[in-house]
Amino acid sequence: MGFFGFLLLGLLAGAIAKLILPGNQGGGWLITLLLGVVGALLGGFLGSVLFNAPLEDFFSIQTWLLAIGGSIIVLLIYGLLVGRRKA
Repeated sequence: MGFFGFLLLGLLAGAIAKLILPGNQGGGWLITLLLGVVGALLGGFLGSVLFNAPLEDFFSIQTWLLAIGGSIIVLLIYGLLVGRRKA
């Protein structure tokens, strides 16, 4: 999967992660989608390193789960950092 495939996957994974996570993480939808792209890259990297997961297929459920999981992790970390700064 190329760069634009990961970009699209990350945008969609970020939107899904935002729907899954309750509460206000701050930053709005644009920041959430950008963090989703970072999370998809992180999830893909960790999946390939830890589980030797192939990430060539855009429509693979494994690819989507890794991207959404990575996006959730990145959104949680972002929420913790922004929450500490506001307190």
